[in-house]
Amino acid sequence: MFLPVAARRSSVLLPPLWGKRCCRRRQSCCASPGRRLLSTPIFYANGSPHIGHLYSALLADALHRHRELHERGGRFATGTDEHGLKIQTTAAVAGSLPQHFCDRISAEFQELFTQAGVSYTDFIRTTEPRHRQAVEHFWITLQDRGWLYRAKYEGWYCTAEETFLAASQVTEHPDSQGCRHMVSLESGHQVHWTNEENYMFKLSEFQEPLLKLLQESRLTITPEPFYHQVLQWLKQDLPDLSVSRDRNRLQWGIPVPGDSTQTIYVWVDALVNYLTVVGYPDAHHDWWPAACHIVGKDILKFHAIYWPALLMAAGLDPPEQIFVHSHWTAQGQKMSKSLGNVVDPRACFQRYTVDGFRYFLLKQGVPERDCDYYDEKVVKLVNSELADVLGGLLNRCTANSLNPSGTYPRFSEACFPKDVGAQNGRGFGKASAEDYKLVSSVKELPLQVSSDFERFRIYKALESIVACARQTNGFIQRHKPWKLSRDDPLQQQWLDTILHVTLECLRVYGLLLQPVIPATADKLLTRLGVGPSERSLRNLTFLSRFHDERCPFEGRNLGSDTGLLFPKLEKPKARSHGGALNI
Repeated sequence: MFLPVAARRSSVLLPPLWGKRCCRRRQSCCASPGRRLLSTPIFYANGSPHIGHLYSALLADALHRHRELHERGGRFATGTDEHGLKIQTTAAVAGSLPQHFCDRISAEFQELFTQAGVSYTDFIRTTEPRHRQAVEHFWITLQDRGWLYRAKYEGWYCTAEETFLAASQVTEHPDSQGCRHMVSLESGHQVHWTNEENYMFKLSEFQEPLLKLLQESRLTITPEPFYHQVLQWLKQDLPDLSVSRDRNRLQWGIPVPGDSTQTIYVWVDALVNYLTVVGYPDAHHDWWPAACHIVGKDILKFHAIYWPALLMAAGLDPPEQIFVHSHWTAQGQKMSKSLGNVVDPRACFQRYTVDGFRYFLLKQGVPERDCDYYDEKVVKLVNSELADVLGGLLNRCTANSLNPSGTYPRFSEACFPKDVGAQNGRGFGKASAEDYKLVSSVKELPLQVSSDFERFRIYKALESIVACARQTNGFIQRHKPWKLSRDDPLQQQWLDTILHVTLECLRVYGLLLQPVIPATADKLLTRLGVGPSERSLRNLTFLSRFHDERCPFEGRNLGSDTGLLFPKLEKPKARSHGGALNI
């Protein structure tokens, strides 16, 4: 937990970003200072991407961009999971070879992320040779250390989830034709009884080590409800895990080294991707275990139980953090191809713009609970907060009628003294107690935003920014600068001060919004005349003249006017689902 840090004058001192737990580890296991891996799950390549995939990627992208703005090194990995029975079956139904099918789907993910501005540094595909090498080495390590054994295994297998389920996790349920099938209680996916000889991983021996790992905070899981969910799982039976499949049934995967009759379980294969991207088995030491995984709640067990146990068995430390998010529904219903309500993010980009949809997902997405999507909600939010609050504020204080010189006006200490009681008789200033509250709120805002990013509460950070922007609009509305006369020197001085304060607020908002709406923030900062080298959050200052320091922007020409910051979106004529995918 980060405690408030007093800002030194106009500089804002920010808390350290995620991943500061190496000191608790053995020094020999620590990653190099400043090196952090941020990852999404690798997305299963059995169908086109939807907004759930995009949401995971945008959460990671915003965190990565925020970290970069603090000038801290790091890698951001995403990719596609391309093995398994489900892909083998789906490709066959599509009349395609599995590799060709995966090539097409993986390209769709890469195209979407490029369009969305997802700034990944590594895109991993599990069909790459480097990944196969890493998986084979990991498997041999588990085998050599005595954690694998061969045994007959039977149980309910869910192809859709690529996992075995206990009897308590399945139930009988009729399909649309009235035929009764066994299905997963949690997902509703059909399961089949499977009996085969597999390799087993001694997961049961890691129940106590995993509990200790969590209780000692050597692996942190955020938000807190998901941490308690994992603790609950660990207090139940933890049976050994089947980690291979009969190769006669599953050919599309990595064969078990030295045993051509078995294929490595797709989840073991997939999880090792986090090691592959940092150079395992030869060059991972500089990066691992300083890793933060962002995952959906449906795959939490694989990341919070299976993955740490496998790593410990292989002699490696677990990752430092797991950030967990919930799902998106469409007008209150679970997204499903059969319902025709799967939201196509590419259609959403066309309708709301890329930054508009990025903003909606990151502002409305609350990791602890499922979030609902519908057109009216997107339009209302984006128009209100980006077009009206932020865009309206910029338009007001850069308009030729208020700012005919097109510059960053000068600040007058006489009009807005540090001491509210010192302004009597010193100038035309009418700064009120509310104005001083605004200055205090904006000064504290970068610390609050960084704290919220640190806690995986990006939506809270955006709420704080918008609240301050509304305060700034109130500041303008209170003092009505359009009523001040430029022919009166005192009124001119106060007018310039009002505009200076407003532009300083806007500069801070633009800087802080860069991780979420990068194109719009760039447009805002460019309009204010803030250069590329002046956009770091590391040494962010606010209202320097108020603190008796030089302001580098004062008197500077504003950037060229490129039109509205964010044009208003049209209200939807009728409800739709953002373009359902027929896949």
